[in-house]
Amino acid sequence: MDGNFTVFLVDDDAGVLKALSRLLRAKGYDVRSFASAEEFLERHDAAVAGCAVFDVSMPGLDGLALQQIFTADGNQRPIIFLTGKGDIPKSVRAVKAGAIDFLTKPVSEKDLLDAIARAVEVDAGTRQTNAALAAIQARITTLTPREREVLTHVIAGRLNKQIAGDLGTVEKTIKVHRGRMMEKLGVRTIADLVRLAEKAGIAAHGK
Repeated sequence: MDGNFTVFLVDDDAGVLKALSRLLRAKGYDVRSFASAEEFLERHDAAVAGCAVFDVSMPGLDGLALQQIFTADGNQRPIIFLTGKGDIPKSVRAVKAGAIDFLTKPVSEKDLLDAIARAVEVDAGTRQTNAALAAIQARITTLTPREREVLTHVIAGRLNKQIAGDLGTVEKTIKVHRGRMMEKLGVRTIADLVRLAEKAGIAAHGK
């Protein structure tokens, strides 16, 4: 581990925070610890690559409530839960809501490190996907309103002649708009254009 992955620990038990922080730092992880859910929400930095480890039973906001608030804000950080009780219903709820794992205290070193290793992969994949989507959105913003309009017609499977008729112009003009649009988006085929539009959430004309 190169130290570029941060584990955000949230637990009201100071002893647990200290022990887990020592273990994870020894394994090369950066660690940020918080004594409450409220403190974590106030100081969390979404730009930092990492995962969160939430205690389930905490005064104030418990781990599941924290997960709900955290993910409702659009955070995609992988979450691992720790609990002092083998609470199966809560475990199911947490995992259904996107948790990586649900571990019982006292947590075994191997189980925790295995769960964090999975979180490293999930976080890297999410950040890669988000970066690719941001790059697509940046290219789409370079389109003129008419090129954007032509895009929605092209992905609907319409021919240049049909698009020209729909937009009240000539086929030659549509060819120019279409060529510039494809060039700006960095695609060569209609299939690639359709895939790009799907990723960006652009609907075909008429849909």
